[in-house]
Parts: sequence; C-alpha cells; structure tokens
Amino acid sequence: MKKIGIIGSGPVAHALGNGFLKYGHEVMLSSHDLGKIKDWKEKGGDKAKIGSFADAAEFGEIIVLTVKGKVAIQAVEEAGPQNLHEKTVIDTCNPIADAPPENGVLKCFTSLDESLMEMLQEQFPEIHFVKAFNSVGNTEMVNPPDKEGKPTMFICGNNENARKEVHDILDKFGWEVSDMGKATAARAIEPLCMLWCIPGFLRNEWSHAFRLIKY
Repeated sequence: MKKIGIIGSGPVAHALGNGFLKYGHEVMLSSHDLGKIKDWKEKGGDKAKIGSFADAAEFGEIIVLTVKGKVAIQAVEEAGPQNLHEKTVIDTCNPIADAPPENGVLKCFTSLDESLMEMLQEQFPEIHFVKAFNSVGNTEMVNPPDKEGKPTMFICGNNENARKEVHDILDKFGWEVSDMGKATAARAIEPLCMLWCIPGFLRNEWSHAFRLIKY
C-alpha cells in the first residue's frame, strides 16, 4: 500500500484520509495547527499521522491537495516542490472567488480559457497533477451510494501513469471513472463544482453526484 500525504486538514482532507485508512494505507494529514487534527490521528490508529505541509509532501508517495483554491499555489510552495517531484498529486481544489453566489451560482477567479490546475501545472511542471474529487460533497467521496449505477468522477492530467494511479484509487472508492485526458480538460471539470452547488444553495440539497450515461 502506498503512503498518502494530504496537504490540508478540512472536511475533504478528513473524508479522503479516512477513506485511505479504510483501505489500508498509511495517511498523513497536515495543518498549520496540529491541534486541529490531533483527534483525527487518535481515532485513526497507528496508520494515521499528522505533520506540516512539508512533512506530508515528503511522507506521501501519492499526495492529495485539499486547500482553498486561492491558496493552492502557496500551499504547494510551502509543502516544497522538491518533496513533490514527479509524484502524483490529486488536485481536489476549485477556483472559487471570495464573493457570494449569485442565484446559487458560485463565482470563480479563472475564466473558461484557463483552470486552476493548469496554473498549478505551469507553476510546477515536474509535479504530476490529476484533477479529481472537485465536483462532489465530502460525505460522498468514498463509496458513494450506488443508485441505478455508479456515479462518475471526471479526471484529467498531463501524465498518463498518474491518471492511471488515480483511476485505480477511484475504482477502489466506488466510482466509475471518465478520463478526460490532458490538464486542459480541467477548464470543463472545475466548473462542475458550480453546477453541483446550485441545488445546495437554492434548495439545501447537497447529497448528489454526476453520472455519465453512455449510449
């Protein structure tokens, strides 16, 4: 089992950290305040560890980036690009702007001609980023309900082997995977977060996922 380093300590970090522990991985969550994640470590047992962003980046053979989109580049810098060299980094982040939603629609600091993941990949070309887990709630990230077929997780990234690693993780976590190819596809995948959130903001409906139906 590969070691998993998680850069972040919020609900997504906890959900995925618990998921990886469930399937036998050693996992390290990271935070600027280790007191915030002490309880997670105690509940997680011997395979649950905590540390700094740099600790998690060095520890993990596969990394999960789970911070707010606006600080994603800063978080990678703090983790140390040298600790992430040629590693698979699952990018769960969304480019959400610091502005309230309009009629349930979130605002982003990117355009349709760029994505946060492309910005990360350009800034850190030696890291193998793969976009995933950005368009579903944290409570359904691991083993989501299978209602009339598995839900679909859309992924993309420039490195084929990294996408294969993430594909295998998602398959284990109960998802059908739709590989959208290179990082450019994040321009379409990241806005799915906006669509996913609309029912929540308008009707307080947060338990759903997307499914690609093939004819």
